[in-house]
Amino acid sequence: MSATEGKQADAITLEGVEARYGTGPKALTDVSCSFEYGTSSALIGANGSGKTTLLRLISGLSQPSAGTISPLPAKKSVALVAQQHGNRTWVPVTVANVLRMSRFSDQGLVRRLNAKDRDLIGEAAERLDVADLKNRQFGELSSGQRQRVLVAQALARDAQILLMDEPITGLDLPSQATILRIVDEERQRGRVVVISTHHMDEAEMCDQVLLLANRLIAAGTPQEVLNNKNMQAAFGLRMAHGDADDCVFHGEHDDHSAGVIHVFNDHGHGHDHGHGHDHPDS
Repeated sequence: MSATEGKQADAITLEGVEARYGTGPKALTDVSCSFEYGTSSALIGANGSGKTTLLRLISGLSQPSAGTISPLPAKKSVALVAQQHGNRTWVPVTVANVLRMSRFSDQGLVRRLNAKDRDLIGEAAERLDVADLKNRQFGELSSGQRQRVLVAQALARDAQILLMDEPITGLDLPSQATILRIVDEERQRGRVVVISTHHMDEAEMCDQVLLLANRLIAAGTPQEVLNNKNMQAAFGLRMAHGDADDCVFHGEHDDHSAGVIHVFNDHGHGHDHGHGHDHPDS
């Protein structure tokens, strides 16, 4: 049965969702949105804005302190690619074993892989161009290779919902291109695809953009959301050049000659393409 067969709804819907960690401030407040099957969505926001929290809520790893998520996806229907942060590269495990882990939810730790398992793993490895790495130690790979292996592991789960937390940040250009191609292909296959990102060009390729600042600033098409007014609300922008509503969001190292805006975070540093990571509760 394909990943999209048997789903109970056309979308995952969040209504008035809030999330809090311990007694600290709310990571998310009153978020209402939906993620339709056969679409891709990008979560945009500053560090600590709730992007990772929202992914964890959709995946079921965290529970909302208020509001509802319906239908709540079953664990087997979700694949989450978290931010790397080293990914225990010291663990002596081969790429082949990392890929096999994708099937543990179906086959357990003891049962041998069956033909379906092998087919799913093989197809995912080919699509991410990591099939020739299967005998390599995972910890010896470059960051781009490791990320492609982790995305292949996620695809081999054959899940209805693919979630990726800053999947191309800091990667080489070929790895970025491969992963972005996967986002589009999985959307075309009817999956729900949700990514968090600091890359405006990455967000612009998605069907939907959600702009977060511990609440939902705006949601809609990239053209509707990625404008100057919304960016100011989300990032507290100081303008470098221009103030037109159709300005493009760029980082501190980009060319501002075309009247683009310059973003500073709370520490006074600019966000740029491919740098910086969210706080774990971002």
